[in-house]
Amino acid sequence: MGDLLVKLYNLNFEIQTPNGILLKRPIGPEKIFLVNWIEKNFGRLWASEVDVSFSKTPISMFVAYENKTNKVVGFSCYDTTCRGFLGPIGVLKEYRGKGIGKILLFKTLEDMYRVGYAYAIIGDAGPVDYYKKTVGAIEIEGSSPGIYKDLLGM
Repeated sequence: MGDLLVKLYNLNFEIQTPNGILLKRPIGPEKIFLVNWIEKNFGRLWASEVDVSFSKTPISMFVAYENKTNKVVGFSCYDTTCRGFLGPIGVLKEYRGKGIGKILLFKTLEDMYRVGYAYAIIGDAGPVDYYKKTVGAIEIEGSSPGIYKDLLGM
């Protein structure tokens, strides 16, 4: 898979948060919990990237959680692999298809736009067709294997 490019200045960020779900930008005391939760549910590589998001000002991460239980169900971040890179984004399997990933995607892209980015890069994009349809992403020719090649510890 290659990388995708998203024009932030063309997006309409008006999107409804799914019922029963809240979004927040975490704060420092939540770092260890979230890094551990992401490692358990999505793996070490994504946990490592999320750890980086806490070194940014403001923290470049958003968390989706259930309103009633405070159960974390998803997350998104940016500027964790390289500047201008969106991701990773993850939603627990049992919560997929409810619009949580979409609201996380739009909230993160909006934050990128607000801090001064005109474009976002989705590195090694998984659901390419989803990103094309949802945010008008276009493929960056010749971007595979991209920045993630030759990762240490793999």
